[in-house]
Amino acid sequence: MFDSEDLEVTISKLYQAHYLDVYKFLICFSGNRNDAEDLTQEVFIRVLNHLSRYNQQSSIKTWILSIAKHVAIDHHRKKKFVSIFKEGFFKNIVSTTKQPIEQMEEKELQKMVHDAISSLKPDYRSIVILRGINEFSVKETSEILQCSQSKVKVSYHRAFKELKKKINVDAEEVLRHAR
Repeated sequence: MFDSEDLEVTISKLYQAHYLDVYKFLICFSGNRNDAEDLTQEVFIRVLNHLSRYNQQSSIKTWILSIAKHVAIDHHRKKKFVSIFKEGFFKNIVSTTKQPIEQMEEKELQKMVHDAISSLKPDYRSIVILRGINEFSVKETSEILQCSQSKVKVSYHRAFKELKKKINVDAEEVLRHAR
């Protein structure tokens, strides 16, 4: 077991290595930067509290993101929020070469994409966030969500089919605007 100094160094290294992945996942899931920051802290508190239970069957990153998934679902259940993405997320640096009408159309499309993703059921939403936005592999996604790789593939396909119906645009365009 770790002594307190070793544990502090370990947690600090884990935090530095995985903070951004956890935060990006949680901001997508919660739709709120403040909530994502709070939830990220909650994830690393749980990591600290349960580090002795880590069994090394999966990578530490997968284990931490699995905890993040559970924290996000717990948060979702508590708040029962309606929308996952609100204005201000995934701020893109606005190109000065684009005309105002192009910028406005792009923002409208982003909002439409974010609203469509937020209306997906939580399982589909998680898979779209992990696979489509954060670009995790099928294997990593299945480990994080604790389901089979075939379920990830099928659910990802179904989620995109649903998204295409909701916003009536090409699925690749959906992801490009969600990032």
